[in-house]
Amino acid sequence: QVQLVESGGGLVQAGGSLRLSCVASALTFSEHTMGWFRQAPAKEREFVATIRWRRGNSYYADSVKGRFTISRDNAKNTVYLQMDSLKPEDTAVYYCAAGLRRSPVTLEYELGRPGYYAYWGRGTQVTVSS
Repeated sequence: QVQLVESGGGLVQAGGSLRLSCVASALTFSEHTMGWFRQAPAKEREFVATIRWRRGNSYYADSVKGRFTISRDNAKNTVYLQMDSLKPEDTAVYYCAAGLRRSPVTLEYELGRPGYYAYWGRGTQVTVSS
């Protein structure tokens, strides 16, 4: 059974940093595109960042560019999200997601769609106070 387990969320003041981790099991981690999404109360789930399985290309939502960094360690089956210069509007539940094994994309925008990802973690809460 595929499992994605997020950790690292918590409370932080505006301007602070957090590092989220997601450990995957029961899948060939290095052959899955990994992504991070977030969902705030009463809002739709939105794309945050993704990193491809083959070349490791990464993509970010405009709202987090320059502040967040996605990375992966295939030897540890782990994807990370380093979040710096946090803002109150970053407050949300953050979800780790994995695409299908060796899945291609026709257009890059597909990577920002939740429907591209087949597996999801339970989420970790990030709260940024002002």
